[in-house]
Amino acid sequence: MAESWSVPSITRALLPILLALTALELVGGLTLGSFEVTLLQYPTLLVLVPVMIGTAGNLGSILSARMSTAFHLGLLSFDPTDEKLLGNTITTVLLAVSVFPAVGAGGWAIVAVTGDPQLSVWRVVAVALASGLILAVLAIVVTVVATYTAYRAELDPDDVVIPVVTNVCDVLGVLVLFAVVQLLVP
Repeated sequence: MAESWSVPSITRALLPILLALTALELVGGLTLGSFEVTLLQYPTLLVLVPVMIGTAGNLGSILSARMSTAFHLGLLSFDPTDEKLLGNTITTVLLAVSVFPAVGAGGWAIVAVTGDPQLSVWRVVAVALASGLILAVLAIVVTVVATYTAYRAELDPDDVVIPVVTNVCDVLGVLVLFAVVQLLVP
């Protein structure tokens, strides 16, 4: 057990994961750069980007922490009918439903105070809510897969899952936001 807490063992376990996540973040940055024209045309979307990806990562982190704790306490099973798993996933979706409309309205209000938002508040809230719900579902899937993979690889979920979820949600946040924008913004 003492070996699992040594710097070399932690480095061996996490360095490949962190390198892969760094490459993934580069993909997210390149994707974000490819939508520069759209972001400059609609300043409200520019305001939404960091908040959307941060909020999605936070939802995933909350779920990750709860699942890691349940795992360490021996209360987590990866059975789809598990009450703890189901309760935590429902809570994550409900948080998304309550938080993302506020994020959209807040982003619109900031741009309305500082300039011309170009989009109606309802369209911005619809983009934020649709993106947020999709991101919540994806965060749930990524969290469950990352936790299960850590368990199978005999890694500590506390060390692995939150970095994986937050980084993957960053990239998914960009991709999902712009996919939704393509559908909902003229």
